[in-house]
Amino acid sequence: MKRIAESTVRRLSLYLSFLEQRERDRVNTISSDELAHLGGTTSAQVRKDLSLFGSFGKRGLGYSIPELSGKLREILGLEKQWRVCIVGAGKIGAALARYRGFAERGFVIAAVYDSDPAKLGKKWESQAIRDVANLAKDALSERFDIAVVATPPESAAEVVKVIVEAGIKAILNFAPTQLTVPSDVTVRAVNMAIELEGLSFALTNRAR
Repeated sequence: MKRIAESTVRRLSLYLSFLEQRERDRVNTISSDELAHLGGTTSAQVRKDLSLFGSFGKRGLGYSIPELSGKLREILGLEKQWRVCIVGAGKIGAALARYRGFAERGFVIAAVYDSDPAKLGKKWESQAIRDVANLAKDALSERFDIAVVATPPESAAEVVKVIVEAGIKAILNFAPTQLTVPSDVTVRAVNMAIELEGLSFALTNRAR
């Protein structure tokens, strides 16, 4: 498949969330103009994004919401379940493990790991916190698709080394540090400070 920009993938996720809201409102069609307005972009950008994956909608009639939302779920890989392990049983890890929206999207929290002996064996929802030393062994039998790193920054590099050696090819990183991984491993970073700085910039410059 041709390489798709990360910004495009993010917009597809936004489009899907808007389509699902319209479905809940029992609306059957939507125009590119409306989808663009909701996504903060242009109708030309909406059409360009969707054209990367085929032909959708009819001129003058717009897009069928059930058809387009189903196609976007397929494009985003949401038609199957993905097994996720969380490394780091702190506050961020706890919030992620308990967030029920992941299961609705097909992301199953299959295991939670930490290195703190005081936390091992404690229950989070249906998961007992496991020793991160067992991650590689567990991955062989449990086949995790995605690893979430929610450790302190000084621990992240060593944790990611274990994750890569375990054969996990997708990592979501909440640790505020740059990670180095092989070319066949995909990393997505969630940096709260950068997001807040973006909001700070918007507030500072909105009146200029």
